[in-house]
Amino acid sequence: MKNLKLLQLLESVLGKSKPTSGDNVAFFSPFTSHYKPKLEININTTAEGENPWHCWISDNKGRTIASLFKQLKQPKERFEQLARIIQSSRYRSEKREVTEVVLQLPEEYHPLWIYKKSYEYNAAMHYLKGRGITVFDIIKYRIGYAEEGQYAGRVIIPSYDASGSLNYFVSRIYRDREGMKHKNPSVSKDIIGFEMLINWREPIVLCEGSFDAIAIKRNAIPLFGKQIQPELQKKIIEEHVQDIYICLDADALKNALDIAERFMNEGLNVYFVELQDKDASELGFEAITKRISETMQMSFEDLMMMRMGMLWK
Repeated sequence: MKNLKLLQLLESVLGKSKPTSGDNVAFFSPFTSHYKPKLEININTTAEGENPWHCWISDNKGRTIASLFKQLKQPKERFEQLARIIQSSRYRSEKREVTEVVLQLPEEYHPLWIYKKSYEYNAAMHYLKGRGITVFDIIKYRIGYAEEGQYAGRVIIPSYDASGSLNYFVSRIYRDREGMKHKNPSVSKDIIGFEMLINWREPIVLCEGSFDAIAIKRNAIPLFGKQIQPELQKKIIEEHVQDIYICLDADALKNALDIAERFMNEGLNVYFVELQDKDASELGFEAITKRISETMQMSFEDLMMMRMGMLWK
């Protein structure tokens, strides 16, 4: 992308430019006399602050506009203006590099809805069946597993955004053994879990993990933790969600009440689902659905009573 501010500065020094290939522009060269513009400059500033330039007649060249200005003996004010433009360009370039990182599933990921004659495949399927996950769930949530690599011996549950792009995934060991039970990618959790499956016109349910969301099945969004991220909070408010169920584990009571208060202050109808000693995935679809259906709307009085109750524990 051409830096228009830099282009304006260069034209104030070298005169009118002419577009060439890519992000390059050409000027009549101050180093020689030629009837065609032969001084070519790349206007796309790199993260290192460089804009390569070259005069194709005199062979004068350099990596930065500052080196060009030095040869042209430009005043101090030009260098100060140039420095401000380059600094701004470097910031934008660095920001683009961060945002353009694309998350991918592990190379060893194998979809579980495609049968594979192996011990590991059967072990992964046995584990999921034990957690109440059906073949239909496997297909709906694109659940897979890995037999080798850093995710070997783990089921892998991906999350996709509204456009169908992968925005996160979780993995969980499917056999009892030493090591971390959960292994997730080192990327931001400021995303909307299972967004591709969410209908914002219907009540939504916030829960902690992927297995909880799969057990709830209907419009459930995993937080991948105990706190709500800014992107999800913003989306709920922008979509004018009317009813929201908060279904976090008992050990996340303070976090759940904070989330409840936040949305109640925004005018949402909040329902606080008390789980006590079991989480949603342990309760299973029928039990958690019954508990959600029996939950009454939370009032500010209820919220205060629960906060006071926490102080006495």
